Amino acid sequence: MAERRVNVGWTEGLHARPASIFVRATTASGVPVTIAKADGNPVNAASMLAVLGLGAQGGEEIILASEAEGAEVALDRLAKLVAEGLEELPETV
Repeated sequence: MAERRVNVGWTEGLHARPASIFVRATTASGVPVTIAKADGNPVNAASMLAVLGLGAQGGEEIILASEAEGAEVALDRLAKLVAEGLEELPETV
């Protein structure tokens, strides 16, 4: 299983707009990905409700994981998005 541990770069955490950006990027990757807090259960990273339900705060560590083909590249892109707290989807997603 491929996995990335990353700190949330959005100061407001994964709430509303940042969660929407993250979920769209996850869906665009075409790879099934889970997201979890370091001490929590993984949830579907393509589900807005599941991502919001994590309550991930800015600076908090999250874990992105996938077993699918192409997971390494997808997780690298998603980890970069989360760490940098980008306000728009980059062209590379």
